[in-house]
Amino acid sequence: MGAAENKQLVHDTFSALGAGDSDKFFGNLSDDVCWTIIGTTKYSHTYKGKADIVARLFTPLTEQLDGFITNTVLNTIADGDFVAMQTQGKSRTKTGKPYNNTYCLVIQLQDRKIQKITEYLDTELVTTAFE
Repeated sequence: MGAAENKQLVHDTFSALGAGDSDKFFGNLSDDVCWTIIGTTKYSHTYKGKADIVARLFTPLTEQLDGFITNTVLNTIADGDFVAMQTQGKSRTKTGKPYNNTYCLVIQLQDRKIQKITEYLDTELVTTAFE
């Protein structure tokens, strides 16, 4: 795929996640996807595969959030099989704390699937929101 198609796939994938469409989201990930969240927060790890993402990232987040994190894609830049995407996420924890974070994701695609994600975000906000 070209850069424009890669940008669209990434945009559609993360828009689906923000809308709660997990089938579309996971359908666009490779089975052996690696997702790394930077920093030293409780969620800062490398998750390997869809099952690991669900078990160690999405399930614990769902237990702490009051609904989905709605994502607004602000910008995407593509070069070959890499897409960099800026998004603004908004949510609230079940304890009532706002969780409105800004993200930059560097995404690598392979064979029309998302293969690797490196997520940069405000780690201090993660720490204070999810104490």
